[in-house]
Amino acid sequence: MTATTIAPGIGPATRFINEYVRLHPHEVAIAAESQSTEELLALLGQLPEHSLAQLFERLVPARAAAVLNAMEPELATRLLDTADPSRVSIALAQLDQTRIDTLIATASPGVAKELRESMSYGADTAGGMMDPKVASFRLSDTVDEALVRIRATKVKNIHDVYLIDEDGILAGWAPIQDLALAENGTPLSDILQPVRGQIQAIEPIDEVVDLLEKRKLSSIPVIDHEGKLIGVIRYSTLISAAQEDAMEDLQAMVGVSRDEKALSPAFFAVRKRLPWLQINLLTAFLAAAVVGIFEGTIAQVTALAVLLPVVAGQSGNTGAQALAVALRGLTVREIRIRQWPQLLRKEFFAGLLNGIAVAIVTCIGVYVWSQSIGLVFVIAISMVISMAIAGVAGAAVPIVLKALKQDPAQSSSIILTTVTDVFGFFSFLGIATLLMEMLPQG
Repeated sequence: MTATTIAPGIGPATRFINEYVRLHPHEVAIAAESQSTEELLALLGQLPEHSLAQLFERLVPARAAAVLNAMEPELATRLLDTADPSRVSIALAQLDQTRIDTLIATASPGVAKELRESMSYGADTAGGMMDPKVASFRLSDTVDEALVRIRATKVKNIHDVYLIDEDGILAGWAPIQDLALAENGTPLSDILQPVRGQIQAIEPIDEVVDLLEKRKLSSIPVIDHEGKLIGVIRYSTLISAAQEDAMEDLQAMVGVSRDEKALSPAFFAVRKRLPWLQINLLTAFLAAAVVGIFEGTIAQVTALAVLLPVVAGQSGNTGAQALAVALRGLTVREIRIRQWPQLLRKEFFAGLLNGIAVAIVTCIGVYVWSQSIGLVFVIAISMVISMAIAGVAGAAVPIVLKALKQDPAQSSSIILTTVTDVFGFFSFLGIATLLMEMLPQG
């Protein structure tokens, strides 16, 4: 057995404690967790760096956080420069930001940088959404011990508790009501349930949404690359994030920046919106060019100019409906690449059938207004064709953007409007040109 190097002058009792911690850190951690924070700090303070790190790393995150919060700078420096940064960061994340900054400032520059990197996650990742203050307990803890600690936290939105093994690996979970109904002294391992879903901190939000949709969970435990429990995503948090993302998608669809708020400065709004308005102007000229091709037809049958917006409006609405459904499917991962053809076929037939139904009503109105069978044929055929195409276009635009690794919501409505206008105008005026002899002149 290799003895741990201890500074001269340390008595036999302290030497024994140091050696025991070195050999059995897990058992000591379990025993130490029942002590007060002051007693635990006193124990940590007399340990050499290696044993200090070993013991601290095996404390449950809540106790480790309490110890860090009360730790003096000198002891914090010894701990942070020795312990595993990934384990320290789990405890640090449970403190307020001012205390986190103070503690990290005591570490060496290299360790401080590593700690900050361990604690930083993108806003669009599971780690960025999670609450690091998760109710976690050991498998050997009893129901009454867990309830006492939960009450001490004064956190009101705890619905599930999570159980970890001696290495901090997620082992299972239990509903809070099971703890409340269990007899005192019952080990948590007796009410343990298998984990129904977990997610790594670096996974994107859409993976979280997908997991919630499939498993119908009220919360999702978040783990690091080693499987250690580092936080939890609660359903309420996800709903808020989904609502915010939906609002941002709505803005992006019409060419408004996701960053713009209701009271953002006017110049900021102009800078973000103007490029898309210029693009929209170009697409409007493209649609106008299509109308220009059939200028002679319109000159001979002026009634076409009156009915043109009817066809364009219905095809635009059809495309917008398909676009909304496709965007939702992509957002919640309801559709995969292999299902894209199925979605396009569905929207084609939906547009076709809707086109037939709308065309019947439109034909009645046009005949009553114009008394022209020719105009009825033109608008009926063009309505069906343009709405079927619009349905496909509405579903295809976000799919194409997704395939090109672009944001499927980004100004998709501007692109869609151009497609539906061009095909709507072309089908209506093209058919009118072919059936010119049946139309009333003038």
